[in-house]
Amino acid sequence: MTIFGIIGAGEVGSQLARAVIAHGHQVVIANSRGPETLASLIDELGPSARAATAAGAAEAGELVIIAVPLMLVNNMPTAQLAGKIVLDTNNYVPWRDGAYPAVDSGEKTEHELRQEQPPTSKVAKAFTHIQAPRLFHLARPAGTPGRHALSVSSDHPEAVDRVTELYDELGFDTVDNSPLDQAWRTAPGQPAWNAHLGQTREELAANIAHAEPR
Repeated sequence: MTIFGIIGAGEVGSQLARAVIAHGHQVVIANSRGPETLASLIDELGPSARAATAAGAAEAGELVIIAVPLMLVNNMPTAQLAGKIVLDTNNYVPWRDGAYPAVDSGEKTEHELRQEQPPTSKVAKAFTHIQAPRLFHLARPAGTPGRHALSVSSDHPEAVDRVTELYDELGFDTVDNSPLDQAWRTAPGQPAWNAHLGQTREELAANIAHAEPR
């Protein structure tokens, strides 16, 4: 049993909470409005979940998921994330997030920027090219022919290994698209993203290889 800290209680964060709880884990989840606003979600999730502040979720989590967009001015609880594996589910969406000049120029990926904000954490890009409701619909046991695959990118091999274990537990194969400077290969509009409704490990690896810088 792992305690997951989840920062972000929108569609992605809440669905990941449901998925890990279904596999016997516990969740401490936060949003931007305060723990008291999460009462209905906690009631739904049941006794394996509790609400907290972002700092509280980061502190409690053995593994921490960030399910909110990146802000160029760091708004994450850096001290509480120190030394932990942090899964970043963000995709760069300029009309929603504003412009990230370093990403627009190709200098860095948004996930490299995330890694710079909690510098002693081990950031991994994960769950970024699957629609949240499909975390249950596409899941299959290991060894199932045609099993759907997801990518992971990180500068830290131990983070890749942990995400690979989690993907397998939740019902997915893995393709390692490391390091973080390669994370653009699964960004919105790339072949891997466009095939999010179904791709095997082999198909995902080919789609990653066929990505083109924008």
